[in-house]
Amino acid sequence: QVQLVESGGGLVQPGGSLRLSCVASGIIFSLRSMAWYRQAPGKQRELVATIASGGSTNYGDSVKGRFTISRDNGKNTVYLQMNSLKPEDTAVYYCNVMFGRAYWGQGTQVTVSS
Repeated sequence: QVQLVESGGGLVQPGGSLRLSCVASGIIFSLRSMAWYRQAPGKQRELVATIASGGSTNYGDSVKGRFTISRDNGKNTVYLQMNSLKPEDTAVYYCNVMFGRAYWGQGTQVTVSS
C-alpha cells in the first residue's frame, strides 16, 4: 500500500530555515508527481509546492522565492527546503501523491516563533 512519512518539522525563529523530508513507498516514485501542502489552525489546507516526475516545479504565491521543493528518486524522497521562515508559515505540513486517489502523510508540525 502507499505510505508517505514526513519528518523534519520543529520550532524555528523567524528568518530561520528548516528542511522537510517525505519518504514514499508502495509507488514507483520516479513516475509520480509529488506535492507539499500545509494547514494552519482554522484555515483550509493549501498547496505549497509541487514537483513533477521530470523535475519541473510550481509554488504557492506565499512561498515563492523562499521555499524549494526537490526530489531524490534513488531514495524515494521529496524534500521541502524552507528559508526566511515567517510566523505565518506555522502549520502542519503534509506530503501528497495522487495514485488513483489522494494519499497523505501523517503531517509534520512547523512552528515559526520567537
